[in-house]
Amino acid sequence: MSPKISFFIIICFLFNFSFNTPTAKATWVQCGFWYAGSEFPVPEINSALFTHILFAFAYINSSSYELRIAHSDEPYVSTFTHIVTQKNPSLKTILSIWAGREESPNFFSMVNQSSNRKSFIKNSIKAAREYGFHGLDLCGVIPNTDSNMKNMGTFIGEWRAAINSESKSSGAPRLILTMGAYYSPVLDAMAYPVDSIVRNFDWIYLTSYDYYLPTKDNFTGAHTALYDPFSKLNTDYGIKEWIRKRFPPNKLTIGLSFHGYAWTLVDPKDNTIGSPAKGLAITADGSMSYRYIKIYNNSYKATPAYNSTYVMNYFTVEWFWIGYDDVEAIKTKVSYAKEKGLLGYTVFQIPNDDDNWSLSRAAHGIEEDQHDKKKSKLAIVLPAGTLAAFLLCVAMYCVARKTIRSKGSRKLNQRSVDPNLQAFTFAQMQAATDNFSFQNKLGEGGFGPVYKGKLPNGQEIAVKRLSQSSKQGMEEFQNEVTLTVKLQHVNLLRIQGFCTEREEKMLIYDYMPNKSLDFYLYEPARQLQLDWENRVQVIEGITQGLLYLQEYSAFTVIHRDLKASNILLDNEMKPKISDFGIAKIFQKEDNQANTGRIVGTYGCVPPEYVKGGVYSRKYDVYSFGVLLLQIISGKKNAYLYGTDKNLNLLEYAYEKWKTESGMEFMDPSLDDKLSSCKLIRCLQVGLLCVQEKWEDRPSMLEVDSMLKNETALPAPKMPAFSRKFDHSEQGNLSRCEEDCCSINVDTTSHLMPR
Repeated sequence: MSPKISFFIIICFLFNFSFNTPTAKATWVQCGFWYAGSEFPVPEINSALFTHILFAFAYINSSSYELRIAHSDEPYVSTFTHIVTQKNPSLKTILSIWAGREESPNFFSMVNQSSNRKSFIKNSIKAAREYGFHGLDLCGVIPNTDSNMKNMGTFIGEWRAAINSESKSSGAPRLILTMGAYYSPVLDAMAYPVDSIVRNFDWIYLTSYDYYLPTKDNFTGAHTALYDPFSKLNTDYGIKEWIRKRFPPNKLTIGLSFHGYAWTLVDPKDNTIGSPAKGLAITADGSMSYRYIKIYNNSYKATPAYNSTYVMNYFTVEWFWIGYDDVEAIKTKVSYAKEKGLLGYTVFQIPNDDDNWSLSRAAHGIEEDQHDKKKSKLAIVLPAGTLAAFLLCVAMYCVARKTIRSKGSRKLNQRSVDPNLQAFTFAQMQAATDNFSFQNKLGEGGFGPVYKGKLPNGQEIAVKRLSQSSKQGMEEFQNEVTLTVKLQHVNLLRIQGFCTEREEKMLIYDYMPNKSLDFYLYEPARQLQLDWENRVQVIEGITQGLLYLQEYSAFTVIHRDLKASNILLDNEMKPKISDFGIAKIFQKEDNQANTGRIVGTYGCVPPEYVKGGVYSRKYDVYSFGVLLLQIISGKKNAYLYGTDKNLNLLEYAYEKWKTESGMEFMDPSLDDKLSSCKLIRCLQVGLLCVQEKWEDRPSMLEVDSMLKNETALPAPKMPAFSRKFDHSEQGNLSRCEEDCCSINVDTTSHLMPR
């Protein structure tokens, strides 16, 4: 048995012995939303941090009043429960039904007619069972008239009765029934049927955030205020109002927000909560995920402030003010929920808005702290023999880890017999880069910093050094070394060697003087340096590089991280595909394969891989399509476009192609009059590459032919991750699907942010 396995078994035994007591733990709900349009891979959800996960969203059919699933979500909704419960078998999944904003008329048309209610209730229960969910959720409803409130109360009672009856007759566990509600039970003309909600729902979660928005408020607001000495717009007030309406605290969960908002200040010196502002900042609606906020903060090295009066965090970068909840605020709010006797918390949204699960862990940790105080006391008085055994295991693990690292290094050094690959010493790299000086630093990626260097023979090199904080390790390092040395093509970046001395991991490449493609694409001044002739050369080079990887090399390689920053440009602006750390060798006779580990870059990853871990040659075709659209437009895929700023890059490209206004999508500095490669044709090819189903996408051979004007082009279907439905495709759908595909989730922003 290996030392690592022995270590793991002993530790599990010790912790089980030390922390397990017969004391029963009270139910504590730790719930989070997973939004189907988030592009976060389902297999990567850390379900151990939650007791319940809400799948968002299903909708109400406007004609049959049955439950409907958006056509783009159908492949994923049926496997969701199976995937997320693999890591946490006790996890419960709940299918959330959006009935707010633009869906509100459908909901109240349904509840106002007895026959419509029966149709929805029967179908919703059937759908929950069919897709393997443990419960149903109603989200976003605001009853704005007495009639609506009364009919909603009737509907809720009938829904619960039907769920109870179905469970009794089928013998299956009773479905959970939950609801999302506004932070207060009464606000202006709105009132909830509180008595019916108390009787029939297992619990409700409050939208305890978005009290202030930069799109409507001309001051910096505490959008997640737990308390507010000057206003009723705060969570504490809302919860007290629900309790005053005789709503049991143990049927309420507090809402936690994993997003914040950015305002533009009137005066950067006046930068506290409530300071004058003149509108939103940074993003199209001012909203920023916690993950993006942390990246932004790290880039500008701003100093965050914590305000204990409102219980929130904020920082400023020149004219921009950003308010959000960090770890301390989240912990305080979960502690508040415990003190008030609430049932738990519900997060919007995980994991897309979180940063490496740090906020989810913070919330989860509070529950552990408060329920496990007795267990912690036991841990302090562990016998000396147990502690000694623990220390011995740690020593065994450290020795084993060092041995494994040494084996990995020796393995690589054995490969250095290849005359094309040199094993450099640490001293050589130190000298080449002037001791890894800041002046020689070219940039930094997921692997670590990259330095410019010069060998004694005068050859310029690029040195990629693994950082201690990188999530990549020996596996990715070995993968890149072994793959890159075997792949020889003019459009692939050539590796010179590696260095593994002193437990370092460094890769040494040819130096590319013109940086990467993203350096030019998104800055107006630099775009002019990359005219259409140069961009055609880049497109052709990337195409040939991918053709080599998929068709002409000794083995098929799926790159899995094709993006603008991984396309380097030589002194003639010719492209070189780089970074093979997460590439996969693919059998030429295979059509597809699966992986449980989801990697890649958001926005460049196809839906079948994001949702289910399926990858094929069409993975890189999809990434190429995204990149092609960026090359011809000069636009980033992280922003929203269109008149209402509600379309992602792919949707915007498709809309412009569909309305025959494709030139409005293009970088205005480009002129294709003297080129055989036309912009509109590239737009259509790019859209063909990013279609939802991988079977619909062309192969790279077909892409090459299309770009060379050698074949007629078919009409592309709507791109992946679209939130609107193309009615011209209705001929391919059943009658039910026709009724179920007209939704635009992007407008659901009243109770569900962004």
